[in-house]
Amino acid sequence: MKTIAKHIFSNYKDLLILGISGALIGAAVGVLEALFGLVLQECTGIRTGHLFVLVPFLPLAGVLIVTLYRRLGKKASQGMKLVFRVGLGEDQDLPMRMIPLAMVSTWLTHLCGGSAGREGVAIQIGAAVSDNIDRLVRRKWTIEKREKIFLLTGMAAGFAGLFQTPLAAVFFALEVLVVGELEYSALFPAAVASFTASTVSGRLGLSNFHYILETEMSVSFPLLLQMALLGILFGIAGSCFAQGIRLARLRLTFLFEGHPYRKVVLMGIVLAAVMLLVHGGRYAGSGENLVELGFSGGGIYWYDWILKALLTILTLSSGFIGGEVAPLFAIGTCLGSLLAPLFGLPAEFVMALGYAAVFGSGTNTLLASILIGCEVFGYGMLPYFFVTCIMAYLFNWNKSIFTSQQKSLVHYLRHIQRRSRI
Repeated sequence: MKTIAKHIFSNYKDLLILGISGALIGAAVGVLEALFGLVLQECTGIRTGHLFVLVPFLPLAGVLIVTLYRRLGKKASQGMKLVFRVGLGEDQDLPMRMIPLAMVSTWLTHLCGGSAGREGVAIQIGAAVSDNIDRLVRRKWTIEKREKIFLLTGMAAGFAGLFQTPLAAVFFALEVLVVGELEYSALFPAAVASFTASTVSGRLGLSNFHYILETEMSVSFPLLLQMALLGILFGIAGSCFAQGIRLARLRLTFLFEGHPYRKVVLMGIVLAAVMLLVHGGRYAGSGENLVELGFSGGGIYWYDWILKALLTILTLSSGFIGGEVAPLFAIGTCLGSLLAPLFGLPAEFVMALGYAAVFGSGTNTLLASILIGCEVFGYGMLPYFFVTCIMAYLFNWNKSIFTSQQKSLVHYLRHIQRRSRI
């Protein structure tokens, strides 16, 4: 009996270690995400109440951000690129300094009216925490793919702690590094960390947008065709956003080569002027105001999705710090509001589809987009998200806001075959 028990324990020892590590990572990340998110909400509230006082300081905020990263950043200056490099085995170790640097810089960006999200910081927080916990156990336990498993666990915890969507967070982490591959070796610790982080940050007072959508629409062939076409349009929108960020970063780097301060000041002045002159701060921050406005029956302009996309691209390409996921939610919602009457479908229904599908297209993920739609809007929407997100994924032309994202060998071979046919 003892031999059997010893054998069972030996087989599941690594799983036990990963589960305990996942819980520790999730708890630590949940606390940090709550701190980050709650302060960010305060920054948004202060900016909204003092818009014309704070937004003119956006160029100065940019100077402070550039100075912080140039003097203290070192490797941390690479941000999400470093997270992907470590996850793909191209680099080692994430410095803990990236946590306070990313948090403070994002707070400054949002306080002074930059158009940026926050998930990039959340993922960096989770990845840095998990990587440093990995250093504590690496000498005691030898687990296959340990470094990658711990990193993905932290990424899942960071996403879940901020957005309170633990299922989507798990599969986002598993599929975002390499397109077309799921790293199932990290499934259990990532799930433990994700649900722990979401619970902890929620208990500490952090909340996020959730809107249970009741739909009485029955799945029919004409409706499936409409959703497929919507998915194609949402996929193109997300792809254009991702490609726009890549091109803008390259172009601005070329124009201001060797002059990061000049770039952030000049672009900060332009962005501050636009933020104040065009609808008085409507496009500042993460875009959650546009999402809430759309689902509360407020007015969404036909061009909201375009301006939100352009201003986010310019903000993140100029040296300001934040993320792209929350703006993707806003872009998808506003585009859905525009397309709904053209398709003769309820506005809330199409906005919800756009919320999930544009996120999936922009991040080049599939399962995460379907699940985040279900967790935010209710599982009764699953069939609709399934069809729309698949089409968005197929028509995003393999573009992603994460420039270090890799293609799997299968995707690469298919790409070569397509090129040879052309």
